[in-house]
Amino acid sequence: MKIKSQKDFWSGLMFLVIGVAFAWGALGYSMGVSARPGPGYFPFGLGVLMAVLGSIILFTSLTIEVEGGDKIGRWAWKPLIMITSTVAIFGLILPHVGMVVALPILVCVAALAGDEFHWKDALVNSIVLTIGCWLIFIKGLSLTIPLWPKFITG
Repeated sequence: MKIKSQKDFWSGLMFLVIGVAFAWGALGYSMGVSARPGPGYFPFGLGVLMAVLGSIILFTSLTIEVEGGDKIGRWAWKPLIMITSTVAIFGLILPHVGMVVALPILVCVAALAGDEFHWKDALVNSIVLTIGCWLIFIKGLSLTIPLWPKFITG
Protein backbone atom coordinates (compact mmCIF):
# COMPACT_ATOMS: atom_id res chain seq x y z
CA MET A 1 0.00 0.00 0.00
CA LYS A 2 1.35 3.41 -0.97
CA ILE A 3 1.49 6.35 1.44
CA LYS A 4 -0.26 9.24 -0.30
CA SER A 5 0.36 11.88 2.39
CA GLN A 6 3.48 11.58 4.52
CA LYS A 7 2.38 14.28 6.98
CA ASP A 8 -0.98 12.61 7.60
CA PHE A 9 0.59 9.16 7.81
CA TRP A 10 3.13 10.07 10.48
CA SER A 11 0.78 12.31 12.48
CA GLY A 12 -1.93 9.63 12.37
CA LEU A 13 0.55 7.01 13.52
CA MET A 14 1.72 9.30 16.34
CA PHE A 15 -1.87 9.90 17.52
CA LEU A 16 -2.62 6.18 17.33
CA VAL A 17 0.44 5.12 19.33
CA ILE A 18 0.06 7.82 21.99
CA GLY A 19 -3.68 7.14 22.28
CA VAL A 20 -3.18 3.40 22.76
CA ALA A 21 -0.40 4.05 25.29
CA PHE A 22 -2.60 6.43 27.31
CA ALA A 23 -5.59 4.08 27.24
CA TRP A 24 -3.41 1.14 28.23
CA GLY A 25 -1.72 3.10 31.02
CA ALA A 26 -5.10 4.25 32.34
CA LEU A 27 -6.23 0.64 32.80
CA GLY A 28 -4.01 0.48 35.89
CA TYR A 29 -6.22 3.06 37.63
CA SER A 30 -9.75 2.85 38.93
CA MET A 31 -12.30 3.84 36.27
CA GLY A 32 -15.20 4.69 38.56
CA VAL A 33 -18.56 5.40 36.94
CA SER A 34 -19.83 8.25 34.78
CA ALA A 35 -21.41 10.04 37.74
CA ARG A 36 -18.22 9.67 39.83
CA PRO A 37 -15.25 9.10 37.51
CA GLY A 38 -12.07 7.61 38.89
CA PRO A 39 -8.50 8.66 38.08
CA GLY A 40 -8.35 6.39 35.02
CA TYR A 41 -11.63 7.54 33.46
CA PHE A 42 -10.45 10.67 31.64
CA PRO A 43 -7.05 9.35 30.43
CA PHE A 44 -8.72 6.18 29.12
CA GLY A 45 -11.40 8.12 27.23
CA LEU A 46 -8.86 10.59 25.87
CA GLY A 47 -6.57 7.74 24.81
CA VAL A 48 -9.37 5.96 22.98
CA LEU A 49 -10.43 9.18 21.23
CA MET A 50 -6.82 9.88 20.21
CA ALA A 51 -6.42 6.35 18.88
CA VAL A 52 -9.64 6.61 16.87
CA LEU A 53 -8.62 10.01 15.49
CA GLY A 54 -5.18 8.62 14.63
CA SER A 55 -6.73 5.65 12.86
CA ILE A 56 -8.94 7.94 10.76
CA ILE A 57 -6.00 10.18 9.83
CA LEU A 58 -3.84 7.13 9.07
CA PHE A 59 -6.57 5.64 6.86
CA THR A 60 -7.03 8.88 4.90
CA SER A 61 -3.25 9.17 4.39
CA LEU A 62 -3.33 5.81 2.61
CA THR A 63 -6.49 6.39 0.56
CA ILE A 64 -6.79 10.07 -0.40
CA GLU A 65 -4.31 11.32 -3.00
CA VAL A 66 -2.70 14.71 -2.33
CA GLU A 67 -0.61 16.79 -4.67
CA GLY A 68 3.11 16.16 -4.27
CA GLY A 69 2.72 13.52 -1.55
CA ASP A 70 2.59 16.15 1.20
CA LYS A 71 6.21 15.64 2.21
CA ILE A 72 7.45 16.26 5.74
CA GLY A 73 9.57 19.39 5.99
CA ARG A 74 12.29 20.39 8.43
CA TRP A 75 11.69 19.94 12.15
CA ALA A 76 10.69 23.14 13.92
CA TRP A 77 13.12 22.83 16.83
CA LYS A 78 12.54 26.26 18.38
CA PRO A 79 8.76 25.80 18.93
CA LEU A 80 9.23 22.17 19.98
CA ILE A 81 11.80 23.01 22.65
CA MET A 82 10.06 26.20 23.84
CA ILE A 83 6.60 24.67 24.21
CA THR A 84 7.86 21.46 25.82
CA SER A 85 10.03 23.34 28.30
CA THR A 86 7.22 25.82 29.02
CA VAL A 87 4.84 23.00 29.94
CA ALA A 88 7.51 21.45 32.20
CA ILE A 89 8.17 24.81 33.87
CA PHE A 90 4.41 25.29 34.35
CA GLY A 91 4.23 21.97 36.20
CA LEU A 92 7.14 22.97 38.42
CA ILE A 93 5.98 26.49 39.31
CA LEU A 94 2.22 25.91 39.64
CA PRO A 95 2.33 24.69 43.28
CA HIS A 96 4.44 27.68 44.29
CA VAL A 97 3.05 30.64 42.31
CA GLY A 98 -0.54 29.47 41.71
CA MET A 99 -2.67 29.34 38.60
CA VAL A 100 -3.06 33.14 38.34
CA VAL A 101 0.69 33.53 37.71
CA ALA A 102 1.63 30.16 36.14
CA LEU A 103 -0.97 30.11 33.34
CA PRO A 104 -0.14 33.56 31.93
CA ILE A 105 3.56 32.62 31.98
CA LEU A 106 2.71 29.38 30.14
CA VAL A 107 0.62 31.14 27.49
CA CYS A 108 2.99 34.08 26.91
CA VAL A 109 6.19 32.04 26.69
CA ALA A 110 4.55 29.38 24.50
CA ALA A 111 3.21 32.13 22.23
CA LEU A 112 6.78 33.38 21.76
CA ALA A 113 7.52 30.09 19.98
CA GLY A 114 5.40 31.15 17.00
CA ASP A 115 6.32 33.47 14.17
CA GLU A 116 3.49 35.93 14.81
CA PHE A 117 3.66 36.97 18.47
CA HIS A 118 1.48 39.82 19.73
CA TRP A 119 1.43 40.80 23.42
CA LYS A 120 -2.23 41.81 23.31
CA ASP A 121 -3.31 38.42 21.92
CA ALA A 122 -1.18 36.53 24.43
CA LEU A 123 -2.54 38.54 27.37
CA VAL A 124 -6.17 38.13 26.27
CA ASN A 125 -5.62 34.39 25.78
CA SER A 126 -3.98 34.05 29.19
CA ILE A 127 -6.83 35.91 30.93
CA VAL A 128 -9.51 33.83 29.20
CA LEU A 129 -7.61 30.59 29.89
CA THR A 130 -7.04 31.46 33.55
CA ILE A 131 -10.70 32.30 34.13
CA GLY A 132 -11.80 29.17 32.24
CA CYS A 133 -9.44 26.91 34.21
CA TRP A 134 -10.57 28.49 37.48
CA LEU A 135 -14.22 27.88 36.58
CA ILE A 136 -13.67 24.31 35.37
CA PHE A 137 -11.02 22.91 37.71
CA ILE A 138 -11.43 24.85 40.95
CA LYS A 139 -15.12 25.78 40.98
CA GLY A 140 -16.60 23.02 38.83
CA LEU A 141 -14.48 19.99 39.76
CA SER A 142 -13.40 21.22 43.22
CA LEU A 143 -9.75 20.33 42.60
CA THR A 144 -7.18 21.59 45.07
CA ILE A 145 -5.09 23.62 42.64
CA PRO A 146 -3.51 26.72 44.19
CA LEU A 147 -5.00 29.84 42.67
CA TRP A 148 -2.70 32.48 44.22
CA PRO A 149 1.04 32.45 45.04
CA LYS A 150 2.08 31.03 48.43
CA PHE A 151 3.34 34.41 49.69
CA ILE A 152 -0.18 35.86 49.27
CA THR A 153 -2.14 32.96 50.77
CA GLY A 154 0.31 32.32 53.59
